[in-house]
Amino acid sequence: RLIVGGFPRVFEINRNFRNEGISTIHNPEFTMLEFYVSYADYHDLIRLTEEMISTLARQILGNSIIKYQGKEIILTPPWRRWSYHQAICEVNALDPSVLRDRSKALAAAKQLNVSVDPEASLFNIVNEIFEETVEPNLQQPTFITDYPIEISPLARRKDSDPTLTDRFELYIAGREIANAFSELNDPLDQRERFEGQAAQREAGDEEAHLVDEDFLRALEFGMPPTAGEGIGIDRLIMLFTDQASIRDVVLFPQ
Repeated sequence: RLIVGGFPRVFEINRNFRNEGISTIHNPEFTMLEFYVSYADYHDLIRLTEEMISTLARQILGNSIIKYQGKEIILTPPWRRWSYHQAICEVNALDPSVLRDRSKALAAAKQLNVSVDPEASLFNIVNEIFEETVEPNLQQPTFITDYPIEISPLARRKDSDPTLTDRFELYIAGREIANAFSELNDPLDQRERFEGQAAQREAGDEEAHLVDEDFLRALEFGMPPTAGEGIGIDRLIMLFTDQASIRDVVLFPQ
């Protein structure tokens, strides 16, 4: 809404609260840096993110090659770009057709020992395979790109393939550090996707979005092409301080 109102660049460091369980890399309360840039796209944010994190490493630790939990992490740009579907297929030696057919995807999950709800949608099955088999292999900095539209409700469609989005997630040491995309600024497309998310929520998907009327109203006034990103500060601090658990970088963990 600030971008719509004429602010060309916006950032904030905020506290987030998400009931997504607790693990060594999840805490219900966490800290995020979020920023939006008008007249930019996700390619611009890839370059900005590489430069920002590698520069931080040099300034804090004196080197862009760091040690994390006994492993050497090379933060020197450029970092790997790997499309979502390509990563799943290459890591698991799967034919791309498996990712387009629900029964084949379900069979592949079973073969790979990935636990999924037998009633889950195709895209949730595929995403479970990604999280269980691809994420742990992303030790060196990697931008996973071209996410499906079904799991990217706020991202702009790709011009070359409207089933995919102009989005990336950055993974380092096997965990997500950042999420970014070229923002969707078409209010009709956005409403359609919000309504699809609301239907998923009613079907039991607790992480699906609600319909945000204020956001839609702002888009109807008109938003310039914009790119937005969120970076998990706690996980970044874990990386720079060689901590295995998020509890050790949160002041008052639950």
